Amino acid sequence: MILEVENVGKRFGALTALNGVSFGVDAGQVFSVIGPNGAGKSTLFNVVSGLFARDRGRIRFRGEDITGLPPERVNRLGLAKTFQITNIFPEISVLDNVRVAAQSRTPESGRLASLWRRPAVDASADLLLQAFGLAARRDAHARDLSHGEQRYLEICIALATSPTLLLLDEPTAGMTPGETRDATALIRKVVAERGLTLLLIEHDMSVVMGISDRIAVLQFGEMIAEGPPETIRTDARVIEAYLGGGDD
Repeated sequence: MILEVENVGKRFGALTALNGVSFGVDAGQVFSVIGPNGAGKSTLFNVVSGLFARDRGRIRFRGEDITGLPPERVNRLGLAKTFQITNIFPEISVLDNVRVAAQSRTPESGRLASLWRRPAVDASADLLLQAFGLAARRDAHARDLSHGEQRYLEICIALATSPTLLLLDEPTAGMTPGETRDATALIRKVVAERGLTLLLIEHDMSVVMGISDRIAVLQFGEMIAEGPPETIRTDARVIEAYLGGGDD
């Protein structure tokens, strides 16, 4: 098991965002987290990745307790996350966006030598851009990419840090149905080729059911179901959560 989340709770003032959430993710799995708006999905990802401090519970990654570690240390252990809202450097080139992330994993990173000696990361950055169809745009400013291309670039940035566990928060948000199908197939292909484990938040149920090995369902900060897609699809609690919980 690569990730273990045990009885995690998180409050924001009087709001309980997560209430005793527990689950485990096996290495190599595609594990999706779904639920209505406000269910706590992004909060869960932010707690796991170290961006938010949990109020209770434990988190283990590859057998190591990472509870309370800052996000940069969690990332260096091999856990990378994208965001619900695209998070890139718009004023620099597409290649430089990926290069900065890749450089953070080189031996020179953080040392005085890195001020004048740039690590040889261009080859790995170019391979990522090719995989996501961005090679022809490598010299363009990131701000000039289309929305779908920016989502791909953010995934490239996360992959450039050489993770073993990749957390994607709504990677197809804002894409057309055709773009969503293409993105789903591409993500599945890249994850398989690199031997990664994927933890996914996604609103498009066709994406979730088509890509997931297991699915966890949150409602009002609590887990109401967990299992393979065929079980989740017919679970009465899940159906009620979506039909009665407003737009997802």
